[in-house]
Amino acid sequence: MLVSMSAALLLGLLIWFLLRIRYLRWADTLLCGAFGFLLAKTVAAQFVQTVLDGVNGFLGQLRF
Repeated sequence: MLVSMSAALLLGLLIWFLLRIRYLRWADTLLCGAFGFLLAKTVAAQFVQTVLDGVNGFLGQLRF
């Protein structure tokens, strides 16, 4: 678990850097996918799921 947490942090920082310099390509989507898989194995996965469920519930209540 410690290795996946370190890898998730490292990949998260790399994704942030690529977004910051506006340099994302198709290969970077693989990086983001790997980040997602590693994040799903960490303790933060439950928090991320809760936040996404909250956003989904909020957006589901919006009427246009």
